[in-house]
Amino acid sequence: MLITGVEAAAFGTNCYVVAAGPGEQCLIVDPGVGVLDHLDEVLAEHRLHPAAVLLTHGHIDHTFSVTPVCGARGITAYVHPADREMLADPAKGLSGDLSQLFGGRLEYSEPADVAELSDGVTMTIAGIEISVDHAPGHTGGSVLFHLPGSLCLSGDVLFAGSIGRTDLPGGDTDAMMTSLRTKILPLADETVVLPGHGPSTTIGRERAQNPFLRELIAAPGRGL
Repeated sequence: MLITGVEAAAFGTNCYVVAAGPGEQCLIVDPGVGVLDHLDEVLAEHRLHPAAVLLTHGHIDHTFSVTPVCGARGITAYVHPADREMLADPAKGLSGDLSQLFGGRLEYSEPADVAELSDGVTMTIAGIEISVDHAPGHTGGSVLFHLPGSLCLSGDVLFAGSIGRTDLPGGDTDAMMTSLRTKILPLADETVVLPGHGPSTTIGRERAQNPFLRELIAAPGRGL
């Protein structure tokens, strides 16, 4: 499998391109701010043809470029229904400071073709099997995408050494703890985590070193 990353021009968001191999159809995950030119370069370099956009959640730093990416190629954007409203109105997921930064300066609209994700569904797109786990907490519609080869696109649920914040609109600390306990901790240690920000990691490394996971392991009743 071919997986490459494009770092957004703001917020350090990771946009991933996933394909079965060079010259194939591909998936674009979380196209953030200012990724269009670099994304086109990656697609040309590997002769890839986008088949869909997958969104781990609805925050603008992960969805900023979703409409132009989908519109230029006539492809579908996949998002959990709990976060869909943020595609057309990103302010619903922003703090006051971030709303002032983005609000009123640009007009937003969701892509022409949006498909809603369901917990536990398995899809095959671009020849790749993708399993979806709803993992709310950072947002109400945060999801994990599981790919063949023990790969997990974790969005802002899990980072190397940390987890996603829960103090933005739609965030829920208790839901995050439940998601970590029920959706993250059961994964195999060798699972490679490709997060929404920062470097890749493994579940084994996070189980041993991530203070939030260590706290859950030490307190079995939390997050139930």
